[in-house]
Amino acid sequence: MELRQMAYFVAVCEELSFSRAANRCFISQSAISHQIARLERDLGAQLFERTTRAVVPTEATLRLLPLAKQMLSLESAIRAAVRTTGPRIRLAANMSFAAPSLSAIATARAAHPDAEIEYVIKPFRQRITAVADGDCDLALIRGSVNQPGLAVEQLWVEDLVIAISSNHPLAERGAVTLADLSPYPLLLPPEQEQVLLHTLIRTAFADLPTGPTFGPPIPPDHTATMELLNRPESWTILYEGPTKGLLTLDLTDHRLRIPVSAVLREDARENPIVQTLLDALHER
Repeated sequence: MELRQMAYFVAVCEELSFSRAANRCFISQSAISHQIARLERDLGAQLFERTTRAVVPTEATLRLLPLAKQMLSLESAIRAAVRTTGPRIRLAANMSFAAPSLSAIATARAAHPDAEIEYVIKPFRQRITAVADGDCDLALIRGSVNQPGLAVEQLWVEDLVIAISSNHPLAERGAVTLADLSPYPLLLPPEQEQVLLHTLIRTAFADLPTGPTFGPPIPPDHTATMELLNRPESWTILYEGPTKGLLTLDLTDHRLRIPVSAVLREDARENPIVQTLLDALHER
């Protein structure tokens, strides 16, 4: 039994999908399936009932899950306990935050030449856990969290991007309203993977006479660009960044905006390196 198998096991439990768990853990689906099978052999128990449509936890899984989470939490605590005593900061984020994060790190290193600052790629849930356990000093997220012992500081607000294919019926419009988009299928990842986007959409359409028309969820192994090219009558929402191969539309009546925040322990601002990072991120 290995700690990485516990991490894969927890991911499959939370995602109820081997493919989504593999994406979350940055490994292939075959690799995570192999490791779960090895874990089942080591424990002598079946952990998941697999069908073509669902992954169903067994009774053994329900008993094992809280213990597996406890093991992973202890691992983070152990790493935090033996960290070097020098000035060392860990910033957790995902790749979409790479540009502002690396710029802020460069600023902080210039101000604190002896500091060691790491940029750690982690999925959303692991970022929050790493900060709470002391394995990381701060994390960047979209939206917010409410967890005892953690502080949330809004850094900036992103305008989300309406993206369509060049063959969409509204491609020549340039600017549209949400009511204009309402009849056309909206393609998003499943809600359990993008709760924030789905909540934002429901809020944006709340005062309109008609809501969005949802198309099929974007599978975890597909890209939004490919889905729009295959379904040219559809539209989607993207975070700020490149939209190669797609057209973007301006919204004339609503602005879809989302806060980007730093999550840190409540006492972390006392660290001058952390404060320098926060200041640099505010000025991105």
